[in-house]
This record gives sequence, C-alpha cells and structure tokens, in this order.
Amino acid sequence: MTSERVGRRLIAVASGKGGVGKSTVAANLAVALAKGGRKVGLVDADIYGPSQPTLMGVEGSKPEAREKTMIPVATSFGVPILSMGQLVAPGQAIAWRGPMAASALGQLVEGAWGPADTLVVDMPPGTGDVQLTMIQKYKPAGAVIVSTPQDLALIDARRAIDLFVKAGVPVIGIVENMAGYACPHCGEVSDPFGQGGAEAAAKELGVPFLGRVPLAMAIRAASDAGTPPAAGNAPEAAAFTDIAGKVEAWLKEPR
Repeated sequence: MTSERVGRRLIAVASGKGGVGKSTVAANLAVALAKGGRKVGLVDADIYGPSQPTLMGVEGSKPEAREKTMIPVATSFGVPILSMGQLVAPGQAIAWRGPMAASALGQLVEGAWGPADTLVVDMPPGTGDVQLTMIQKYKPAGAVIVSTPQDLALIDARRAIDLFVKAGVPVIGIVENMAGYACPHCGEVSDPFGQGGAEAAAKELGVPFLGRVPLAMAIRAASDAGTPPAAGNAPEAAAFTDIAGKVEAWLKEPR
C-alpha cells in the first residue's frame, strides 16, 4: 500500500462556505482531467454532506474491502470514487465528532487507488477538523478554491486561501462558479450573484484565476442526473475543460 501511494498527488477542492457548487466543480474537474489522459481518483471528503455518488451516477453503490482497505467504486467516466455517501443509508445524518470524521477521511484517502496518480479531493466547506487532518497528514500538492462572485462568498474564500497558505499548501487558483445566467428565451445574460468578484479577489491575493462556470440549467440538470457535463462535448463542458487544462499545466510544472 505504501508503494502504491508513492508519487500520488492530492488536489484539494475547497471553499470557505457551503452552497457555492464546490462538489460540482470537483466532480467535473476530476472527469475533465481523466478525459485529458490523467489517471484520476475522486475522494468525497465532505463527510457530513457527501454528494459525489449522485453527481457521478453511482448512487446506491457500496465499496468492497480488501484486507480492511476500501476498493474505490468504478464510474462510467473513468474516475473511481470513494465517499461516505456509499457507506451510510440515503438521507441518514452523519452525527460524528471531529476525530471520527478525521478517521473516516483516512479510510477514503488510503483506499486501494491502484494506478491513479492524482486524487481530486472534494473538501467539506469551512476550516475545521477534516481540513486540518487533510493538510497535516496528507499534505495536498495544491488547492483549488471555489467561490461565487458575491462579496459574502469571497470573504469565506479568502479564509480558505489563508488556511492553505499558512499550512504551506500552494493555491492553484480560484474558480468563479455560478457566474452569469443566460436566459433560455431571449439569450440576455444577467448576473444574479454579481460579476468578476472572484477574479478581482484572485488578483488582489496574488493567486491565479482559473476561470468562470456559468449558472446554467444544463449543468444543474446533468449533475442531478449523474452525468457530469465535463464528460460530454456540449457547450457547458467548455468551462470545466478549460479549468482542467490550467490545473493540468500546473501539475506538469517542475517543483
């Protein structure tokens, strides 16, 4: 198991608060990286609110175990996953204190990931026990921060960035999610959450801006149906493909 982990890098997808679409970005980033040829696994570290089984179309699946090590569940998109959502009954609350949640995180990260050289980790929102365990014990190679354009979300995104910077984890960049809504009837674009806030924050903080993901009905519908848009060639895949390209370029840079 130790030899399997040599050279494997973790990419933490994080946000300072919930409700900004972090899990959707994580799922589509993993799928887009795999589509580009990288061997990727997806860890749903959002212990209290796991959604990756639904997003990846494997809801109801259960991972098997080999010598007390969990075997990730295969998906149709070439990205195996492990999630707390596969270990508890649908709708069941996970009322665990920090040490139990941190232990569960370890079981997910230390699964039998086989040839995967990169794990995309869908982090829980905030800066609590699970985040600290991930940073201190597993030291991600880098972090992708997800925010919406409005000021309140950006305040919390700054806190998430500060956590990773203080821990010595490089911030790969910021993704601005739910950025602009195109009316399906007239085509006019409106900005219910504001515009450009994440890009401005990235410039202010001196971190890269990875791109915008629109507030689109097609993304919501595909995600609910367990078919990540990044897996297809529809227009809504373009934003995720572009973001994954920048993350891939970052991964290839010598360090």
